[in-house]
Amino acid sequence: MVTTRPELLGTHGMVASTHWLASTAGMAVLEEGGNAFDAAVAAGFVLQVVEPHLNGPAGELPALFAVRGGRPRALCGQGPAPAGATIDRFAGDFGLELIPGIGLLPATVPGAWDGWLKLLRDHGTMELERVLRFAVGYAADGFPVVERLASTIATVGGLFATHWPSSARLWMPSGRPPRTGTVLRNPELARTWRRLVREGNAAGGGREARIDAARRAWSRGFVAEAVDRFVRTPVWDGSGSAHPGVLTGEDMARFSAHYEDPVTLELPGGWSLAKFGPWCQGPVLLQQLRLLEGFTPEYREGVAEAETVHTAVEAAKLAFADREAHYGDSAPAGVAEALLSAEYAAHRRGLIGETASAELRPGSPGGKTPVLPDHVALGRGAESPPDPSGVGLGEPTVSWTGQGRGDTVHVDVVDRWGNMVSATPSGGWLQSCPTIPELGFCLNSRAQMFWLQEGLPNSLVPGRRPRSTLSPSLASRDGAAVLAFGTPGGDQQDQWQLCFWLAHVHAGLGLQAAIDAPAWHTTAFPASFYPRGWQSRRLVVESRLGRERLDELSRRGHRVVDAGAWALGRLSAVARDPDSGLLRAAANARGAQGYAVGR
Repeated sequence: MVTTRPELLGTHGMVASTHWLASTAGMAVLEEGGNAFDAAVAAGFVLQVVEPHLNGPAGELPALFAVRGGRPRALCGQGPAPAGATIDRFAGDFGLELIPGIGLLPATVPGAWDGWLKLLRDHGTMELERVLRFAVGYAADGFPVVERLASTIATVGGLFATHWPSSARLWMPSGRPPRTGTVLRNPELARTWRRLVREGNAAGGGREARIDAARRAWSRGFVAEAVDRFVRTPVWDGSGSAHPGVLTGEDMARFSAHYEDPVTLELPGGWSLAKFGPWCQGPVLLQQLRLLEGFTPEYREGVAEAETVHTAVEAAKLAFADREAHYGDSAPAGVAEALLSAEYAAHRRGLIGETASAELRPGSPGGKTPVLPDHVALGRGAESPPDPSGVGLGEPTVSWTGQGRGDTVHVDVVDRWGNMVSATPSGGWLQSCPTIPELGFCLNSRAQMFWLQEGLPNSLVPGRRPRSTLSPSLASRDGAAVLAFGTPGGDQQDQWQLCFWLAHVHAGLGLQAAIDAPAWHTTAFPASFYPRGWQSRRLVVESRLGRERLDELSRRGHRVVDAGAWALGRLSAVARDPDSGLLRAAANARGAQGYAVGR
């Protein structure tokens, strides 16, 4: 099968990400003798600079990893809701029904800095200054503006000029949006990073002690102090009014990234797939695969047949309906086991019919009665018109008001020792809220995913994590970590990853061919992002599926939307054969940004 790019093969190391500059920075670290963790951190910080419309320093970091091919572990760099973020305050004092998607109100505690540094401290080998130097250089000296960054700034330029002057000064330094191919700088961010490194080094001690000191300089030092001051002044947000934030320096001081055990599912062929637990949407990929057990996906010349697409979409509807009713950081213990049990999947599998379902049908795992948020149960977002900006198709996922479903970045790394990382950093997009002038970045808006209703698994509760869409993947085979993959895309992440898994594992396509294969997703469940709408039966596809398949899907009752030939997903992947040591890598050609490098 002809692919857009060759699948890379080598034995030294591989890096695949959503931007070529991040991939090359990660590879430079591997060439210098660093391991996969050093390389992932270097690439992750570069992504904060070169894709600022998709992630930033005050965002979030979920990462799955394996040390020397061992069992998968999870690093949670997702900050919780601040102590002052209560339903009474948001719904009562502010009169909100939903948490707005932009402004100061939806900020959770930033987690990316602490997460990256914890990963570097515990599993990397290099000094912070060494892995951070690539990102500092791009921020200080400039980086090339890609088309999607230019269009995002142009889209929200009026918002910046009218309401957020600090953002206008940083992202439109000449008074107008930058053009594609020009050079943009963020000297304030470079100064922030350099100061964090200096304060870490000044603490003395060994490498780990210096990294911990840099973590404290963020959470208990000048960064937290600047954030605390900034959020006290009300700013215009997605509610149409101005509000101050509720995040404080004390919230930041209490936070620390942590490790946890991922949820895993044993699959045919000796495979085991690891995902984050049901505090986020991670298990929906596992649920979809459980529902598809016993079904044989059919591909012709590398393209999924209509029956395969239909069945996968109907499985996705059931899994995501369960997400709405049962997922969240307040979900009871044991919910993942119940959702993934063979008995529950067998019952749910019987709901998949020959035609497209228009119902949102959560189940009762372990006998637990599903309870949907009132916003969903009353159909307030049902059949809302899709955003004309193309939100949810990829990027830019933003409207002129700054509202959007968000997007993110992804990086996968594997080294010659078998260390493997899959990370999906996000949040702190330049359109999230006004830039904090002395820091060079803005806060995240992840709290928009909470519900302002008591008693739900994903209700807004101080100290709880939002039910995030961020969802990296790490697969093992016969007990050894062999495959890391993921994609940006909000609610579509675990649908596009299903497309990849079916093409690679079941159809036998190589990494690049599986990424290139025509993709699809449905929007037949409530979106995670403000204003939380959905469209039953809507099926978004790439036209390369072919007219015959599209017609058959329409005949089955799907409202087929042709997104174009190359429109869906930004997947990347790396793999390792534990017997030969051979490494592989591939990255998405859509959007002409993602690249894999290696040797």
